[in-house]
Amino acid sequence: MTHIYTYDSTLRDGEQCEGISLSLEDKLKIVERLDAFGIDFIEGGFPASNPKDIAFFKRVSEMPLQHAKVAAFGNTCKKGVAAADDPGLADLLASQAPVVTIVGKTWDEQVTRALQTTLDENLRMISDSVAHLKAAGRTVVFDAEHFFDGFSANADYAMQCIRAAHEAGADSIDLCETNGGKLPFQVEEAVSRVVGAFPDQQFGIHCHNDSGCAVANTLAAVRAGVTQVQGTCNGVGERVGNTDLLTVIADLELKMGMEAVGSHKLQELTEVSHFISEVTGSPVPAHYPYVGSSAFAHKGGLHASAIARFPEAYEHTDPANVGNSSRMVVSELAGKASLLQKAKSLGLDLEAAGVDVQAVLDDIKAREASGYTYEMADASLALLMMRHMGLYKPAFALESFRVIVDDREDTGALAKGAESDAVIKIRVGDQRFVATGEGVGPVGALDAALREAISESYPEVAGFDLVDYKVRLPDESQGTGALTRVTITMEDGFGTYGTVSVSENVIEASWNALVESVEYGLIRKERAMKIAKEAFGG
Repeated sequence: MTHIYTYDSTLRDGEQCEGISLSLEDKLKIVERLDAFGIDFIEGGFPASNPKDIAFFKRVSEMPLQHAKVAAFGNTCKKGVAAADDPGLADLLASQAPVVTIVGKTWDEQVTRALQTTLDENLRMISDSVAHLKAAGRTVVFDAEHFFDGFSANADYAMQCIRAAHEAGADSIDLCETNGGKLPFQVEEAVSRVVGAFPDQQFGIHCHNDSGCAVANTLAAVRAGVTQVQGTCNGVGERVGNTDLLTVIADLELKMGMEAVGSHKLQELTEVSHFISEVTGSPVPAHYPYVGSSAFAHKGGLHASAIARFPEAYEHTDPANVGNSSRMVVSELAGKASLLQKAKSLGLDLEAAGVDVQAVLDDIKAREASGYTYEMADASLALLMMRHMGLYKPAFALESFRVIVDDREDTGALAKGAESDAVIKIRVGDQRFVATGEGVGPVGALDAALREAISESYPEVAGFDLVDYKVRLPDESQGTGALTRVTITMEDGFGTYGTVSVSENVIEASWNALVESVEYGLIRKERAMKIAKEAFGG
């Protein structure tokens, strides 16, 4: 099996993504995780460009990495300066990184207009820099910047640049599709020419996603003979982003029969993606290939029915191969098969309970027509089905609630510091409770008051955390008179779950979604205790 070397640039190119800023500890955490995942090379940044990167290379040199080699990134020597006298190259060597990656121009117009030097001097800069770093005992990667634009404009000169790096001893020459504008057939044709001209040289590929082709271009380059792929986790990067290295890894392993991290490590792909997302603060889109929450989600009734009998019909690979899983999404598009499967995934058997499944579907469709959506609200869906099954028992009954928002600053539209107070009167069985709660907003105040009111009867609510609250207007054309949809995400120690409610009054919708989130959490807790008792006896 052909091994394709993986080169991750999340810590350097990825950090150039708008909105991403990594601390030193963030960068070290990412190195540790990518090393464990089996990435071959991890680019750490520019040594001596800032105090954080200086500290990074010192700290990372002390880490007991098991697999990955860390690369320091920089430029070729400056025009008119010998490599041995260039301060930038000296900084690269001083970083003690075992791998040094230097970027050099290969587009003739970039040389004359951006560098403002001669074509011959640029060749000297490439050759001198690579030879100097090799003489110092480093593994050298030469990033051929703007190679594909240069190849289109002046193929002879672009090839001269490659020859200069090759003859100076570069371990890998990585062809950069810097502008992200080329298409796969163009990349494959150019790479084939280069690989054919230098059969004993290792080549790599570095693409950007400006035309939406970064992954496809990278795979085309592999077909043409490159053996090293560069990219960033989740495709983060400047402008539109870089090649998503994780998608490439999955494609190489599952579609092209090549090895990148190995099939066992590939099962960590989804976890790695979400780990990087958490550290960088850049969410993984739900519809992202392989690792997104919707990557193997099935909503259409026909699809869901077929999945039950023939998963390959609508899943291009087993989700377990990449650490993900199938799930059924119930909506107005659902059929009976998808509803039954979804119910079982929630621990409910509608058929065994003798429930009219069509009646449940009709209920869901009517609710979604009025603004509900259950795609991210499994808890509300489970409670709806429990009502049809006759299993739903309210944990408490509301007598009344009142919310007051108090803002005493007379600063008009610039007012800040408003506070909310809530008073709730409820009954748990035969007992009546009155409680108050405070919060920055009315929902926070209601949440605090509800917990206070039922804590004596249900002390487990102390372990429930409201982690997300969203408000949407299903029909924005109605303005302030529109229906409001509220979704709440709760965490209860077993994981997260969502609830949804709709009302013309945002506070009422919020209250109903909040109540369902608490009630479902209590049901989950009760189930867990029952399972534990059955497992351990008593």
